[in-house]
Amino acid sequence: MKPTRAALLGLLLITALSPGCQSFLDKEPLGTTTQDNLFKDATNAVQAINAVYDVAAWDQGPKWGDPNGQYVAQNFEWMFGDLMSDDSDKGGSSPSDFPSLIELKTWNTPSSSPIVNSLWTHSFTGIARANTVINSVDAGTIDDALKSRLKGEALFLRAYFYFNLVKLYGGVPLFEKTLTPAEAPNATRATIAQTYAFIEKDLKDAAALLPEKSAYAAADLGRATKGAANGYLARVIMYQLGTVNGNNHTWQEVYDITNTVINSNQYSLLANYAAIHQDIGENSSESLFEIQFGSDNNGYGPISVGTTSNIFQNNRNTFGYGFNNPTQSLVDEFEPNDPRREVTVIKDNDIALGILNRIDLTQNATGYFNRKAAILRPNAPESGPQNIRKLRYADILLMKAEAAAQTGKPAEAVTLVNQVRRRARVSTRPPGTTLGSLTYEPTNAPAGTLPDLNMSLSGQALLTAIWHERRVEFGEESLRLWDLIRTGRYMGILSPEVRARALSHVASEPSVNPTPLLPIPLNDAQSWKVPQNPGY
Repeated sequence: MKPTRAALLGLLLITALSPGCQSFLDKEPLGTTTQDNLFKDATNAVQAINAVYDVAAWDQGPKWGDPNGQYVAQNFEWMFGDLMSDDSDKGGSSPSDFPSLIELKTWNTPSSSPIVNSLWTHSFTGIARANTVINSVDAGTIDDALKSRLKGEALFLRAYFYFNLVKLYGGVPLFEKTLTPAEAPNATRATIAQTYAFIEKDLKDAAALLPEKSAYAAADLGRATKGAANGYLARVIMYQLGTVNGNNHTWQEVYDITNTVINSNQYSLLANYAAIHQDIGENSSESLFEIQFGSDNNGYGPISVGTTSNIFQNNRNTFGYGFNNPTQSLVDEFEPNDPRREVTVIKDNDIALGILNRIDLTQNATGYFNRKAAILRPNAPESGPQNIRKLRYADILLMKAEAAAQTGKPAEAVTLVNQVRRRARVSTRPPGTTLGSLTYEPTNAPAGTLPDLNMSLSGQALLTAIWHERRVEFGEESLRLWDLIRTGRYMGILSPEVRARALSHVASEPSVNPTPLLPIPLNDAQSWKVPQNPGY
């Protein structure tokens, strides 16, 4: 059972998460859950926070609460973190399939883009739901410990949504409470630094309220934890250090925060790298945060407890649409015999999960598919049950390694990177490399595979080694774009034509490295009267 996705009654969500109307008798409707009594009952209170997690899992479907049933297009993090980088190309049935992805890849995205609108709409829906919990739970009569936990979860999720927004759109309107329709046109746009300060405060407050992972019952694994809040805080600060650092952060902060997570003794590297993205790797010792999904018979839309991410990335010759094709550049980044390469990509004639994969190059851009997203065909192809990993312990180790390298502790940085390499070295092959089988077979890699980094490594050579390790460790996990931007390498991977367009959309606030932004959706930019991003 996946803990944080719940079947949520439409009536409950509408009454609990929208401003209520007060009757002239000032009486609550009998037998109805309203915003006023939502947090007087533990079951309803948990349903309220589940509704916030639910939005984090939306990847397409009707626009929530729109009486006209406006459709919101697909929106997956790989569309940004992988596809807009050098780690993947679009794929699909033909070069012209899904033009909005072509626009993202080439920095040609208009303010009417359905992908841009989807991410914006879903993020602010999640923020509004989180605000309902944050602003109402303290007045409830539920147990104080549950109150604190639910508020911590809501603060974490509000920060999560705002972090997704600021990376792509820059500074955005900051809402601490639900707006009335009359207030919406008066929304003001915060700066990038102000938006990050808001996120940091939420994450710090969440960390103070949330329990450690070990304090949750098994049925609640997957909920936000103290470690998740601190891990995201380290990521948020690290990203600012290479982009708009208006809050004057330092690498020592990243070092200290990641050290706090490590010293909590709540996490460890999963022994077998090949198992991380399989069922047995869900909410494992390595998981700080992942979006929870389950399997049912529903198809498209928010009602589904599954995700459409898998069908979009799987081979068209199995059950997928064939998007997000890993590049030869990513494949070539792996060192000889690195087990992570086979875990990351599928090539022609590979057997994945016991199924032969033939790749039709008329329906594939590179000759590869993302093996981390490969699953057996679910009950409904549009309802994949695979959790999406958002923050792993390996990232905590490599963030600390980078911080150590930046603060004059090269030997410690090397030791941390070598932890990650040693785990990869002993990985098996991915499951099901024999036809009809789902077993994990040994790699039989020769001695000397993935040798430890030399302890004398330092300076730029050490940073380059850490960045290499991040690319192969997190291949096809939607982190590459952000690593390239924050380290100043992004513009260098673009063609001159695309680079010129990206540079025309760079944030106007002082930035360590050029930070290109996507357009704010046209309708909200106009109705909220917020300034559009450069070049749109």
